[in-house]
Amino acid sequence: MPARTASCTTASPSTLPPAPMHHMRASHDNIMELPPPQTARHTPPMTPAQIAADLCARVGLNDAAPLTVTGAEPILPSSFRVDAAAAASIGAAALAAEAIWRHRTGAGQGVAIDLRHAAAEFRSERHLRIGDTPPADPWDPIAGAYPTQDGWVRLHTNFPHHRDGILKLLACDNTRQDVAAALRRQKAETFETAAFQAGLCVSAYRSFAQWDAHPHAQVLAGLPPLRLERLRDAKPIPFTPNPARPLEGVKVLDLTRVIAGPVAGRTLSAHGADVLYVASPTIPNLPTLIADTGRGKRACAIDLETPEGRATLRALVEQADIFLQSYRPGALARHGFGPAQVAAMRPGIVVGTLSAYGETGPHGPQSWAGKRGFDSLVQTATGFNHAEAEAAGTASPKPLPCQALDHASGYLLALAAMAARLRQAKEGGSWKVSVALATTGTWLRSLGRIYGLATPDPDQASIADLLELSTYGDSPTTAIRHAASLSETPAHWSRGASPLGTDDPAW
Repeated sequence: MPARTASCTTASPSTLPPAPMHHMRASHDNIMELPPPQTARHTPPMTPAQIAADLCARVGLNDAAPLTVTGAEPILPSSFRVDAAAAASIGAAALAAEAIWRHRTGAGQGVAIDLRHAAAEFRSERHLRIGDTPPADPWDPIAGAYPTQDGWVRLHTNFPHHRDGILKLLACDNTRQDVAAALRRQKAETFETAAFQAGLCVSAYRSFAQWDAHPHAQVLAGLPPLRLERLRDAKPIPFTPNPARPLEGVKVLDLTRVIAGPVAGRTLSAHGADVLYVASPTIPNLPTLIADTGRGKRACAIDLETPEGRATLRALVEQADIFLQSYRPGALARHGFGPAQVAAMRPGIVVGTLSAYGETGPHGPQSWAGKRGFDSLVQTATGFNHAEAEAAGTASPKPLPCQALDHASGYLLALAAMAARLRQAKEGGSWKVSVALATTGTWLRSLGRIYGLATPDPDQASIADLLELSTYGDSPTTAIRHAASLSETPAHWSRGASPLGTDDPAW
């Protein structure tokens, strides 16, 4: 643990792995705590501030400043510590920004976060309003969970090519009734495998025990929630002098999609980075999510299928400090922009990669290394929906109250990218940092369980004090302010979000 002291005013849950609900006892104001084994010394539970300090230590920030956390769990209705995960991951990213500020200026500053605010930011896309209009339902009409012959599956069909592929695989019409009838004739894992082989997005519903026995879970066992590795040697690249904000002058290329990766870029922008969001003009996207996660960024379109597009991106890479990407492992390498290729173009760069199930393990048609996935699918495949349903006493899959794996992974990626950039400035090298939704899930499990399902679900009115005015193109918006508070360099976005293709692909 870092040598500095972490302070927190929250209740204290167990850090032991969660057990079935009837084996748990209530303690510390609705926190579930496992009774310690008779022969083992009981480990005190970790507070959100201690969890944040542990995350910082994992990426070499052993002298991180103390994090002050206010508020008490639970905030969101869940049997998992999603509020603690929110405060810890957002707070840890803020501590990395503070460490860079201290390195650049020699002056420290206080860092604080409130649990209620952090939990609201973990659902930022739900609280966005364009004008006075709530965001449209992001889910395609046939997306969701369905019973099969021997269990359940969850479909992700928000993009047209994924939806059309599912309908073709099931040989049915585009209605929930027809999809449900077709899936009742399928076996869950058999259909999951068929969809995987077809490049589609489906997860079979598993318990934690079933996931832990899965071959890919065993490949991931013991992996940390975020990893740093040195790609090659390079000279240190010093930060520019006299900054007004921690990441002022840091150029970030953001080639990510949906929620997790864009949250990482949004976090770097909140601390002053120049973030250029790069999207493909030929791949569908979700404008409502861009209006939320695009705050602080400029947004351009580059077609990597063309020589001109690849040349444009190469020119941007040659001046970048951080390169974030969340395409499936190997997808960008096909165009010449894999981690090693990017490091060869720009010695000293930090490459951040985010995936659903990680890049570890054997590759091939049956391997989950590089498998397509989204938060909802990873929750289903790795046991969260089953555990939450079991806690609620329901027979059907029950999701977490937010896209917790997405949001946590985004902040972890931002934390790791900042830690690697600081390390580069001190000792040189080109660096790769990696985060996966599945290993973020393992980390969330490790934080323990909580009696929180009966907690009232916060609505828009209850978080009104956490909103700020912004813009999406020419439209006014209201959105959640960044939850981390830095005493000398308040986190904020200097501009609203831009629709894709608004800005030129240039620094």
